[in-house]
Amino acid sequence: MIDIKLIRENPELVKENIKKKFQNHKLKMVDEVLEFDRQIKELKTSAEQLRHRRNVISEEINKLKKEKKDIKALLEEAKGIPEKINHLEDIQESIEEKLKSNMMQIPNIIHGSVPLGKDSTENVEIERLGHYKIQDFEVKNHAELAESLDIADFESSAKTSGTGFFYMKGDLALLNQSMIRYGIDYMTGKGYTLIEPPLMIKKEICDGVVDFEFFKNMAYKIDGEDLYLIATSEHPLIGMFINKTVKEEDLPIKLVGFSQCFRKEIGSHGIDEKGFFRTHQFNKVEMAVICKPEDSYKYYDEMIDNVKGIFTGLELPIRVLEICSGDLADLKSKSADLEAWSPRKKEYFEVASCSNLTDAQARRLNIKYQTKSGEKFLCHTLNNTAIATSRAIVAILENHQNADGSINIPKALQHYMNGKKRIEKK
Repeated sequence: MIDIKLIRENPELVKENIKKKFQNHKLKMVDEVLEFDRQIKELKTSAEQLRHRRNVISEEINKLKKEKKDIKALLEEAKGIPEKINHLEDIQESIEEKLKSNMMQIPNIIHGSVPLGKDSTENVEIERLGHYKIQDFEVKNHAELAESLDIADFESSAKTSGTGFFYMKGDLALLNQSMIRYGIDYMTGKGYTLIEPPLMIKKEICDGVVDFEFFKNMAYKIDGEDLYLIATSEHPLIGMFINKTVKEEDLPIKLVGFSQCFRKEIGSHGIDEKGFFRTHQFNKVEMAVICKPEDSYKYYDEMIDNVKGIFTGLELPIRVLEICSGDLADLKSKSADLEAWSPRKKEYFEVASCSNLTDAQARRLNIKYQTKSGEKFLCHTLNNTAIATSRAIVAILENHQNADGSINIPKALQHYMNGKKRIEKK
């Protein structure tokens, strides 16, 4: 959510930003915000005038009482003032809800370096790392390969839980755990503090960290409770600072969270419906940073370097994709995806996403820092995937499989796999 002062002082800049995101249907919201803001000021002024009049009447009544004069008219007028104030406050509350609704939908100001484009087809590749191998055999689908090695069971999970779930067995379960440890060790080695967050959060936190209209379509609601299963640990990591003011000298706060994540989404029906690419439940190591505004793009670059290091360490060919204006989520000022190569599909697919939300989340959640002189300012917040193991499994099984159906374990993970170098059928 942007600062309403920006709309008051420079509405055309806000409208131009909306146009860059190809959301022209939201242009009217800027004018509506200005009108709602004007109405709220008038209502506040009217209510304040009534309160002042009530005080004046009280003084006049006391004076007339001493003079033993008639006070019926003044008492009648005073009696009606609270009702009038309540009426004005009810109207004000209604308008404030409309204003807030618009403010929550007006997109964050995008960074000047963000490429202009209408949708994901206009995202821009900015870097490639590693070289993919040209296999001289037909690359198997990761789910088919895992089943052939008896390291995954999708049929049983469909019976116990439905489509979009899985059982990992034996070496694949160890591989999954090894990637979690690898990601955590990598990030803590970079100075990030490990957090295991709650797996459920309240709607208030959901509203603060993400566009709730989007989130509610993927989130699992706990029946009868004000709780949702988390879709990523970023949400409780940032949410733990709601309504907090931290000391300037304590910034930046650099966190790495590990959690299971839960999402309703499932991949398009067809060849990849069974497998690990899109699932309802998965493991994820996530990084988050809370910092001063002037430092946020320094940490944005750092976080991208972190995830590049993690995936090049897994010996995977990857690329960095700059997200264009039209594909950028409304809370984000700048974002980039890291994609791994799929030798089966002969295209890249997303394995991580880095975002700078500037002060948009912090404003919603009231996260501030205080200088030594006592001044308070909104923080900037950032997040990035360190490793979502299900997506990484897809990349490893496709890129490191052999003609005989075995899978080479990346050197960075062999230590966590008790020295094992290859996954083979027993």
